[in-house]
Amino acid sequence: MRRREFIALVGATAAASPLSARAQQSVLPVIGFVDLGSANARAAPFRKGLNETGYVEGKNVTIEYHWLEGRYEHLPALMTELVGRPVAVIATPASIPAAQAAKAATSAIPIVFGVGDDPVKLGLAESLSRPGGNATGVNFFVAEVVAKRLGLLHDLVPAAARIAVIVNPANASLAESTLRETKESAQAIGLQIQVYEARTSGEIDAAFAAIARERADALFVAPDAFFLSCRTQFVTLAARNRIPASYSSRDYPEVGGLMSYSTDFSDSVRQVGVYAGKILNGAKPADLPVVQQTKFEFAINLQTARSLGIELPPGLLSIADEVIE
Repeated sequence: MRRREFIALVGATAAASPLSARAQQSVLPVIGFVDLGSANARAAPFRKGLNETGYVEGKNVTIEYHWLEGRYEHLPALMTELVGRPVAVIATPASIPAAQAAKAATSAIPIVFGVGDDPVKLGLAESLSRPGGNATGVNFFVAEVVAKRLGLLHDLVPAAARIAVIVNPANASLAESTLRETKESAQAIGLQIQVYEARTSGEIDAAFAAIARERADALFVAPDAFFLSCRTQFVTLAARNRIPASYSSRDYPEVGGLMSYSTDFSDSVRQVGVYAGKILNGAKPADLPVVQQTKFEFAINLQTARSLGIELPPGLLSIADEVIE
């Protein structure tokens, strides 16, 4: 081969290599991961679940993360965009509105959800054992643990009689079920409930100002993906106002919140990843039973309790799954 021909061949091969790499990358299946909070730790357990089924991000699957930061109104347009491309799977690991928006947008693309209410009642599945459509996932108990969480808060601060409850009205289904269960549970143990709403960071500030003004004895924060993304704000305001607070995820005590009681969200998100991987391997959502998360965790931040002058009962400490120093 002549030198000039050889150089031309090498140049053509080198020029083609990036195109070949891009072509290979473009054929990777794409998962649309939708979360109503800001970028958070939920991505890691999702990837872990995918890994268990043989999928590694960037190697044989692409994950597009969409963090909506409480902008529930953007869900319809986002789902329409994901369906229009289309993606291989839509994953909504921790949001009822996101799961419902995905279901409304497509009856063909597989959806793997994580929801804190009955997916049959929500219209996401025909039954738990055989979902029957294009959606399946995890049901983590939220409303069912409200009574337990309120009871633990009462055990921690028995003198507290007026409990402030903050809900996100944009997350209507979860807000309604939380309020219903909280009011019933509070009445049973003789507590008074004061309800506050917040759907933005500014409204969270305003709610705390009202709580301080109206002198609530303790705070009960409803489960919500946007609230979780604002956990540092909640914890900071609770500390500033010296109000004992109960939260829906251990993520709060890990940044200084007093206590939390909830299902194991990390394991729920991992399971969403497992199902997404199984679907990529050929399983049909209709045949994958909805997993009910029955593992619960109770976390207490000991330093925060001390700063609030709360003496932790030995019995309460003995049942805590995690005591953060």
